Amino acid sequence: MVETYSDRAISGASLIRSGIQSLLADAQGRRFDMVLSEALDRISRDQEDVAGVFKRLRFADVSIFTLSEGEINELHVGLKGTMNALFLKDLALKTR
Repeated sequence: MVETYSDRAISGASLIRSGIQSLLADAQGRRFDMVLSEALDRISRDQEDVAGVFKRLRFADVSIFTLSEGEINELHVGLKGTMNALFLKDLALKTR
C-alpha cells in the first residue's frame, strides 16, 4: 500500500475534494498501479466524474478494483455510474 486517500464528510458529487485530487496527481506521477476502493461510488457518485477518473487512471496504466464489483471496466463505469447518479438525485429529493 502506497497511500490512503479520503474525503471525510464531503459529498461524492464533486471532484473538488483534496483526497481524490491527490489520488489523481499521484496516479499521474506513477506512484502506484492499482486503486482499491470499497465500491465505485466511493470514488464519485457523479456519472461524468466516474468516467473521467476512470479515463485518467487508465491513461496512467492504473487499474481500479473494488471490493463489491471487482476489477472496474467500461461496463461498470456506464452502469454503476448511472445507478450512482440516480441514487444521488433521489437522495437530494428525499432530503429536500
